[in-house]
Amino acid sequence: MLRFAQTLDRQLGAALERAFPEAAAAAIAAGRRLDPQLAAASKPEFGDFQANGALALAKSLKQAPRQIATALLAELEADPAFAALCLPPQIAGPGFLNLTLRPEVLAAELRRRLGDARLGVPLVEGQSAAARPPVIVDFSSPNIAKEMHVGHLRSTIIGDALARVLEFRGHPVLRLNHVGDWGTQFGMLITHLKQVAPEALSTADAVDLGDLVAFYRQAKQRFDADEVFQATAREEVVKLQSGDPVSRRAWQLLCDQSRREFEQIYGRLDIRLSERGESFYNPYLAAVVADLEAAGLLVVDAGAKCVFLEGMQGKDGNPLPVIVQKSDGGFNYATTDLAAIRYRFAAPPAGDGASWVIYVTDAGQAHHFAGVFQVARRAGWIPEGARVEHVPFGLVQGDDGKKLKTRSGDTVRLKDLLDEAVERCEADLRRRLAEEERQEDESFITQVATTVGLAAVKYADLSTNRITNYQFSFDRMLALQGNTAPYLLYAVVRIAGIARKGGDLGGGAAAAFPDLLQYSEPQEWTLVRELLKLDTVIAEVEQELLPNRLCSYLFELSQVFNRFYDQVPVLKAEPAARASRLALCRLTADTLKLGLGLLGIATLERM
Repeated sequence: MLRFAQTLDRQLGAALERAFPEAAAAAIAAGRRLDPQLAAASKPEFGDFQANGALALAKSLKQAPRQIATALLAELEADPAFAALCLPPQIAGPGFLNLTLRPEVLAAELRRRLGDARLGVPLVEGQSAAARPPVIVDFSSPNIAKEMHVGHLRSTIIGDALARVLEFRGHPVLRLNHVGDWGTQFGMLITHLKQVAPEALSTADAVDLGDLVAFYRQAKQRFDADEVFQATAREEVVKLQSGDPVSRRAWQLLCDQSRREFEQIYGRLDIRLSERGESFYNPYLAAVVADLEAAGLLVVDAGAKCVFLEGMQGKDGNPLPVIVQKSDGGFNYATTDLAAIRYRFAAPPAGDGASWVIYVTDAGQAHHFAGVFQVARRAGWIPEGARVEHVPFGLVQGDDGKKLKTRSGDTVRLKDLLDEAVERCEADLRRRLAEEERQEDESFITQVATTVGLAAVKYADLSTNRITNYQFSFDRMLALQGNTAPYLLYAVVRIAGIARKGGDLGGGAAAAFPDLLQYSEPQEWTLVRELLKLDTVIAEVEQELLPNRLCSYLFELSQVFNRFYDQVPVLKAEPAARASRLALCRLTADTLKLGLGLLGIATLERM
């Protein structure tokens, strides 16, 4: 519907200018336009679109809204291009204009999409993808020497979905994994390992990653309780930062071991990332401080170098500081994040030359990023017109509404969570096969259980508004009914079954369908209109960075399709109706596959 909305907006705007030329000229002189305020109709009985501008213009034009709407209607009726697109408009209420697209226009657009691999979703306008500056999506970001846990789930899945949507729209996307691979924690861990497991610092995979996590906890406890250990650990950090070969060798082994573990998780989830950890920015930290000092933004407070924020106060009413260099000369997360922004927006070869940087982290970091973004803007590191955004998300909770933990109180490992999803799915599949007395080989069972189990985990997360917390429930996410991945996957499988029963779905080509599609049933037109919303939904996700909007659309589409298929004969219909209805089935399957693919979810032909 996006293309129709853009065309109608232009036609309505031109009609307003013709109806009220003096007001239009005044608006143009002021750098504005007479806005028809076109929007999707709030209810099906109001048509496809509503123009609500008459109410907003009433005061400036000094006319009643219905009088304005009547004048606008007269201009539209005299426009042949509008008449070819829409049925005669209707004035409703105080002055709303209801617009309904002609059935033949809708059918022609549906037919056009059958031959379009992008299903009507346009590429972003402007430069070619090769010439366009990159969009950076910073997501996942686990810590070295720690296992990925459920807390990394949302950043990884949300970030991947956003990257996929932006790539599909034609943006060159740089997917960055800002791993925690630098800082005090390595001083603690290396110091502790030298005493308890020195082989881990000289031999690859000498200890299991799980043991490495336990060693890290022990090191943290010693660092907090033992001043001598703390001092030794800080000395180790200095050695690491200064390039001591023994410390660097140990650090590299620890990073490589963790990286291999991360890649196993990313492989299972079909996640693509380019690693660029905190260590990458270490050479740029001193320049960050120097630039801020040269810009007159730095203030020394209690020996620390800070930038005091504008419009952000603490409980005492004083401006909050962003510390960029501690009193002992060390740097912190804020310094690294500032160096990252500075590098990402800097023109090549000194940086990435990005036009838009998106950070996908938990909502608890909102304050941190608000401060970092302000400092970066005041320092002039974010170019005019460039975008930098924090995409926050809530917690993953258990059924008790508290942060999801194991029974022992530990954070749930992401590997264990994914394993359990697949295992539960396999058990449910085997039970259903037994009830149906169906015989399937083990490869089929493994494929379905893996695909559905991982899809369920992803979709349960993405279908929730990312800003809110959500309660993790295997029973809900694996259900075949409701807004779940299995429900959507079953809709795709159901359409594949139509082809197995002899329905010609075109085999990937559009030639199997008639040039003129014909529909007469209300269920058909409801499905046609739902299918044509895809381009609008993708544009909304791109703009608002909310993947749940795509999930809601795919769920609604599945419901509309199932009602159509249950109430309108397809394979038993007359030949002309059968071909047109098969076109609806084909486009529904293509739309579901495309939409789920943008969420990082694979589909199945049978399940």
